[in-house]
Amino acid sequence: MYMDNSATSPVKEEVFNAMVPYLKEEFGNPSTFYKLGRNAKKAVEEAREHVAKLINADTREIIFTSGGTESDNMAIKGVALKFEDKGKHIITTEIEHPAVLRTCEFLESRGYEVTYLPVNENGIISIEDLKNAIREDTILISVMHANNEIGTIQPIEEVGKIAKENGIIFHCDAVQSVGKIPVDVKEANIDLLSISSHKIYGPKGVGAIFIRKGVRLELLIHGGAQENGLRSGTENVPGIVGFGKAAELAYEHLDENIAKLTELRDALIEKISDRIPEAYLNGDRENRLPNNVNFRFAAIEGEGLILRLDAKGINGATGSACSSKSLKASYVLSALGLEDAEIHGSLRLSLGTENSLEDVDVVVDALDEVVSGLRRMSPLWDNENNESLELDESKFTDPDH
Repeated sequence: MYMDNSATSPVKEEVFNAMVPYLKEEFGNPSTFYKLGRNAKKAVEEAREHVAKLINADTREIIFTSGGTESDNMAIKGVALKFEDKGKHIITTEIEHPAVLRTCEFLESRGYEVTYLPVNENGIISIEDLKNAIREDTILISVMHANNEIGTIQPIEEVGKIAKENGIIFHCDAVQSVGKIPVDVKEANIDLLSISSHKIYGPKGVGAIFIRKGVRLELLIHGGAQENGLRSGTENVPGIVGFGKAAELAYEHLDENIAKLTELRDALIEKISDRIPEAYLNGDRENRLPNNVNFRFAAIEGEGLILRLDAKGINGATGSACSSKSLKASYVLSALGLEDAEIHGSLRLSLGTENSLEDVDVVVDALDEVVSGLRRMSPLWDNENNESLELDESKFTDPDH
């Protein structure tokens, strides 16, 4: 039972079927002028139209990339290098995806200054903090639309308005939100936006960056000037076609998918809260993605939880898939003010359109069993009273213990 769609989503059958011809007989290079090439070019442009429609952009503003990470790098480094004479100050948040945070750290090592906005206990930035962080040399604001771990949705319309009023370029990592909730780049005054195909039932290895007309970036990849001269390299035609089909399906079924996933999400949250003692929801209860559920469970460790659920055929995550191999406490949950012991007992379940209410019941039953089993072995759980125990740190002050 798959409930880790924030990490990746399965390729829909319609998407796969759309890709197959471009893996076989329609194998042409879009840069060539004979029929095979023209067919490939036409398919790429049709996919571009579908992606643009999904975010209310103009077709020429969509540039295909290898995925969200490349799009984030292209946006942030592209602005930083293009406008370094104007300023070297960037504003972002403490809970961005590593593709944004590591890029900002790279730029800091090159003399740029970055302000990392904190978030409240629900994972939302303060608009006042943003206003106060703006300086004369601020060239870029990068704020994600929805967080990949806790699903919290940021007030990007307000962010975009502030950026526009101050003449600052606004980049939004919308990898988790596009195709799941409405995204309108014009309404939100977004200048640059990152998208990934495999989060919306498309293939891996392909994504896009929206670049508003008139916004200039320094090129990061030089070569044959594909993608309107902004991203060189022969296009991944099968991947782009699949991405386009996934975007088309997401647009057509957006409202019904939101309704279905919200129902499943709310049922999952309510049943976990009712069944399992000391289970606490991470992130904002209402202002979150319709498919995201993130809980922390007192007196257990998340790795054991994931392994036991996996043994029952249930797939979830302890945090971002991009950093799940690390045993360090999630920096996102830490930014909410949680202690390491609380963070390590966290579980993210991200629903997909293939899930059902019956799946929710199966998962809650399994989760209740697994959590109870782990707690019976935990020195931090009072099995008699069914509650967590306070950790007596004085017992650990003697180096001989």
